[in-house]
Amino acid sequence: MAKIKHNNFLSTVHEVFTDAKQEGIMHLYAEGEAFTGRTIGVKDRQLFHFGTTGYLGLEQDARLKAAAIDAITKYGTQFPLSKSYISNPLYRQLEERLTAMYQNPIIITKNSTLGHMGAIPNAVNDQDAIILDHQVHWSVQSAAKVLKNRSVPIDMIRHNDLNMLEDKIKSLSDKHKKIWYMADGIYSMYGDFAPIQDLKTLSLKYPQLHLYIDDVHGMSWVGKNGTGYALSELKELSENVLLFGTLSKTFGASGAVLVCSNKKMYQEIKTFGGPLTFSAQLEPASVAAATASADIHLSPEIYELQNDLRERIQYFNALLEQTDLPLIDKNLSPVFFIGTGMPKTGYNFVGRLMKEGFYVNLGIFPAVPVKNTGVRITISRHNQREEIKALVEAMVYHYPKALEDTHTNAQRVLHAFKMDAKKSKENHVSKALVIKLENSILKMDKALWDKLMGKQGVFNWEGLKFLEESFSGNVLIEHNWAFRYLVIYDQQEKPILATFLTVGLWKDDMLSNLSASETIEKQRQSNPYYLTSQVLGMGSLFTEGNHLYIDDKHPLKSQALDTVMQTLETLEQEFKATMVVLRDFPKNENLHPYFQGQGFIRVQMPDSCNIDLVEGEAMETYIAKLSSRNRRHLRKEILEYETRLKIDIVKKCNLNQLKQFQELYANVHQNNRGLNTFSFPEKLFEKMSKHPNWEFITVALINNPETIIGVMLCYNNNGHTYVPAFVGLDYEYVLEYHTYRQLLYQTIKRAIQLKFHQIDLGMTAAFEKRKLGATVEEKFAYIQTSDNYTMELMGILEGPQSQ
Repeated sequence: MAKIKHNNFLSTVHEVFTDAKQEGIMHLYAEGEAFTGRTIGVKDRQLFHFGTTGYLGLEQDARLKAAAIDAITKYGTQFPLSKSYISNPLYRQLEERLTAMYQNPIIITKNSTLGHMGAIPNAVNDQDAIILDHQVHWSVQSAAKVLKNRSVPIDMIRHNDLNMLEDKIKSLSDKHKKIWYMADGIYSMYGDFAPIQDLKTLSLKYPQLHLYIDDVHGMSWVGKNGTGYALSELKELSENVLLFGTLSKTFGASGAVLVCSNKKMYQEIKTFGGPLTFSAQLEPASVAAATASADIHLSPEIYELQNDLRERIQYFNALLEQTDLPLIDKNLSPVFFIGTGMPKTGYNFVGRLMKEGFYVNLGIFPAVPVKNTGVRITISRHNQREEIKALVEAMVYHYPKALEDTHTNAQRVLHAFKMDAKKSKENHVSKALVIKLENSILKMDKALWDKLMGKQGVFNWEGLKFLEESFSGNVLIEHNWAFRYLVIYDQQEKPILATFLTVGLWKDDMLSNLSASETIEKQRQSNPYYLTSQVLGMGSLFTEGNHLYIDDKHPLKSQALDTVMQTLETLEQEFKATMVVLRDFPKNENLHPYFQGQGFIRVQMPDSCNIDLVEGEAMETYIAKLSSRNRRHLRKEILEYETRLKIDIVKKCNLNQLKQFQELYANVHQNNRGLNTFSFPEKLFEKMSKHPNWEFITVALINNPETIIGVMLCYNNNGHTYVPAFVGLDYEYVLEYHTYRQLLYQTIKRAIQLKFHQIDLGMTAAFEKRKLGATVEEKFAYIQTSDNYTMELMGILEGPQSQ
């Protein structure tokens, strides 16, 4: 089968960021000739600044500024040499100050990203393993992934899930010398803490466990000498811990610092740490400013600054407690996150606050799941009590208005963040709409359904009745699906929108890279439901095509779409689904902005292929329209072999044929990890054989007609569309007889013979289908997940892994 084209993660991020940029809340330029830290110039206005990561305000300290200016005067704007050769004269003093702060050996790096890239490949040996917290900073994940080239196994746990961490430690301990757990000390979006004390206890229980803590958001505002949250919890740095801090955020300067008490490891990293060796060193101004800041950290003044900030944080927390604003994680860090749920609500809320005079950050994918968008607020010593209070008052006023503007409500936001929602009897569905939601196609009007949805795929009324019967009452849970049918009418009973949905168990790696699926399938040999999820999907894994009918010209179209979104959320909660998938949309789908604003990200699916047939056209005429190159392909690789093969159309198969069909389909299914799904239940094939709408195109050898080497399973959709839904192949003969190409040709031949208007050739193998005249169209799905864990796990599993 043809290779699946997988979604490009960076393209997805680009789309989300572009959307936010167009809303005027990201990729902005600060304005003004001076900057105090209390306000920031944006779009010709001075806004109170609640987005800084300089929590102590040291970047505006006169002592740091004077030191930086003096360094430039004496040493220039930069010192253009690698530190491996010679450091600028100010480095020695800074290293001494930082060593005094941490009471351990330190390495200064250009920034934390380059620091991770230098430290991790040196610290982690080929005999080790890595476990990532799924919310650990991107820079740590990126540096860790480099080690896949050395076949170091990399795994991931859900955020702060120590039970999951312990299970993975146990599974890795027999084969690996050290097991590195990599996490943030304080997480940058929600401001929540790593459970350092529990991790310390776990490392005592499992001596193989080593901790790699990125504590850049915990620096300066907490801990002895401002050495950060992680060290304040650890008390002392043992040899099984590597600690990263930053000089670029609260420290008020630039650069990062690695702290390592293991002298051997320290020397190895310092001697040759990749980018630590080859990258440019910090500019003299940065080194001097950092030294001035280190002097403050080593003095009693640091505790005065910490207390001053802590009072502001406590004041903000106290004000928030008096509101209904959804604070996602209450703690004593300077980072706060107010959930908005959908991105478009976040855009609206941030825009309102900016107009009111407050600058805040938007927390958006991939830093958080798209559906968990929110406003990220940071408190610094620049913020005065009066503007802190004013910000809370503005949020209390504008938050419900942002919800109203974007047709959502507080309950939906709370559900998105898995927070307790107050039960509300309020009906948010427009009274102008009539909603029909049923659990069986038998409860839907057959004529209406077929008029709206019935000319494609296997989801006309009869096809769905067949699917309901086939995917119920089976032994295996993955073979049982729940069906829901939704039609939305206006008050005159005119249909505005229609769709159907299924709920079932999917493999999380269904659209992942082949290497990821191969790695995961090894785990499924002992645990068949490893990395599987309950998914609420538009359409089903059996059907392809446009699963959404919508009257684009109807004045209530927007209300109908909003009702669909609310219905999806209700069903998601009812079935405890962890993913919602809307499928089979074209690249230029006009609903793209709407879906993105509702918290869906777009991913590319395999291309879809179809053929529109001309009424009364003979097969010879159809072939004549192919390009000369494709006609040569047809003669050489299909027609030349047709006479050596026995081609049959089977309406009802005997037991021997049925068994062969199942085995041939299983061959293709097992060979096609690029689109990794569960197999279908056995009774599906039996029902196909008995159903009047199904038939089988079979290919056998002339000299052995009882042995079928290929089969196409085809569905007749109301005499309009011919659907070769699935194929089965004996791979021993595929290359010799070009079996798959022969089946495609015979499918077209059969559809023309039966006078169909269209052939839905489905997804994958677009190259082969195009050569036989198919039109190929890019298709996309829109996905909404409860968290980013699975997506990020698939990212680290793609590529080489240790056995």
